[in-house]
Parts: sequence; structure tokens; C-alpha cells
Amino acid sequence: MGGANIHRVMKLIIERANLLKSLAHVQGVVERRNAIAILSNVLLDAKDARLSLTTTDMDIAMVEEVDAEIVQPGAVTAPALTLYDIVRKLPEGAQIEFDATEDGRMVLRAGRSQFHLSTLPVEDFPVMSEGDLPYRFRIAADDLRSLIDRSRFAMSTEETRYYLNGIYLHAAEGEGQHTLRAVATDGHRLARIEMPLPQGAEGMPGVIVPRKTVAELAKLIDEVTEEIEIALSDSKIRFTFDGGVLTSKLIDGTFPDYTRVIPDANDKVLEVDCRDFSQAVDRVSTISTEKSRAVKLALDDGSLVLSATSPDNGSASEEIGVSYGAEALEIGFNSRYLLDITQQIEGETAQFSLADAASPTVVRDSRDASALYVLMPMRV
Repeated sequence: MGGANIHRVMKLIIERANLLKSLAHVQGVVERRNAIAILSNVLLDAKDARLSLTTTDMDIAMVEEVDAEIVQPGAVTAPALTLYDIVRKLPEGAQIEFDATEDGRMVLRAGRSQFHLSTLPVEDFPVMSEGDLPYRFRIAADDLRSLIDRSRFAMSTEETRYYLNGIYLHAAEGEGQHTLRAVATDGHRLARIEMPLPQGAEGMPGVIVPRKTVAELAKLIDEVTEEIEIALSDSKIRFTFDGGVLTSKLIDGTFPDYTRVIPDANDKVLEVDCRDFSQAVDRVSTISTEKSRAVKLALDDGSLVLSATSPDNGSASEEIGVSYGAEALEIGFNSRYLLDITQQIEGETAQFSLADAASPTVVRDSRDASALYVLMPMRV
């Protein structure tokens, strides 16, 4: 190794596949453009036959541990996205050696490839304090995936209503049972997904999990099979699973009283074959303008005619057989929003409860009471 007086601060050997998987997980937190250089780096901490990788953007911190052969325990920080790209491009099955010295350099070797990376001081890497997280409960990975995947499409992206830029997770009183609920809305549509309240979640505060955290969490737990531990306070939340820990600040705001926008007196019931309906909406909406994306639903006894018109493109219509016995009704929706909701429905039949052309419509999966969607109509 280089000059006689330069001390080694860390040396390890790790299998490419293991490192790549962990880097893929932690690099998602790192912003592409960072005013603060250290936030572009991943903290690599090697000890006890494990390499721990940490990234943060000051709002979210991700830590993952992976097996490695530690030759010299120690810690360095290196550019996260560059490191991820290098490891991605190395051949499968490669053994990767990291060798870091106190002059701020790190050499990465694999086969005949050699990379010299600049490092930044470990002591400059920000540590996100969790504080006390008094509420703790465990949840099956499938249940957490279901809560997130079926509600996240309805989160708002409008920065002015920042309190809608996430999923509202809270304990609620359902049909005679206590439930854990995930709610998301952007003012045009709303998703409410629930499951039985896990032990330990009683009395938890309602918290708003930010959009970026939701996106990272969805990727991280995609392949997790065992239970996930959730710990939270009213300002932070931590998810622990399978060698990884994601900690995030929560959105400091008040989620609106969403129960007020869920109508309970909609008496016109429409049942459709979900797949037929989605495909018909998709076809007809080809005509609708990019801006409005409107499709009209004309309902009559046992039939539904979907139509769209646009001054530039012409018009389209399609009729499908449905179950509907109430009075005739015409109502318009944003086709993209309709498709987003029908994609979440896992059963064969979607049930729409309608009132009139100007009031919110409730959509459910006929077979699954745990999910409820609300959609605001459009003028067409």
C-alpha cells in the first residue's frame, strides 16, 4: 500500500451480489443534487464480519447490514451513487475489495478493475436522532405492502397542501373493531385501506408518512417475507426488517377530517366486471384531451355507455353490460383517476355507489371490505 506513513483505516472483501442489493436499497434516499457534499455519500462501517451502509437526506435515514470479510475494521464515507454504478457494472460473482487510508482515498478492486474514490470524514456524516419512539407494533410484510400499495396512488403532489403529500396512518374504529388505517387523498380522489389493529398500536397518534418515505419503503419491503416492526412517536417513524432500518421524520401538519368526504347515503349501485370496465375506459379515453381526460358514464337499466369527445380528436363510445337498476344517470370522471382505482381492485367486480352527477362516488371491491375509494366527478 502507498506511502510508508499513511495508515489504513478500513479494509474488507465482499461479494458483489450482497453489496449490490444493499447499495440498491440505500442509494434511493440520496438526492441526485446535493448542496451539502456529505449527503451524497454513504457511510460504510465495517466491524464484526458485517458491513453497515447508511445514507440520509436529513429527513430520512436508511441503514442496511450485509455480511463481509473484515480485514481491518473501520469506517469511511464514499460517493453513494458513483459506488452503486461501479458495483452494478462489475461482473457477476466478483469479489470486491475495499481499502481505505487516512489520506481520504479509498481503492476499490475487483478482478482487473481498480477505482480510486475520494472519501469525506466520517465525523461530518449527520446522525439522525430518533428520540423516544413509544409506540411499537409488528405487522406482516404482506399487510404493510397492501396498506401502502393500495393507497399511495392517491397521495397529493401539490406542494402547497403539504399535509396531503403522504399517507395518513392511524388507529380507527371500524365496523365494530379497531383498525389500522392508511388514507391518502389529493382532493380529487381518496383511498382508505384498513386491517385489524396490531397489538401495541392502540392509542398511537395519527401520523403522516411523507411521499418519499412511502416510495422508498415500497421498494425496500418488496421482497420481505417476515414481519416488520414499526416504532413511532408524533414526529418520527422507524421501520425495521430483514437487516434494514428506515427512519423518517413525519409531516408536521394536520390531516383533514377525511370521514366528512366519504358519503354514506349514495343509493344508486352499479356493479361492473372490473377488467371489462377498465379496458373500455382505457379505449374510450384515447379520444379525450390530455388536459381534461374526461369520460362520461351514461347509466340506464342494465347498461352503461362510456363516451369521450374532444374538439381536436372526435368522439368515442362503448357500451358494456352491467348490473344497475336505479334511475338513469349521467356522470363524468377523470379517466386516469378511474383507471388508478380499478387497478387497485383485486376481485372481479367493482361496485360504484352513486348519488348524482355532482357528488362524490364511492368505489369498492365487491369481495373485499378492507378497501374503499372515493372519486369526485367532473363536469362533462
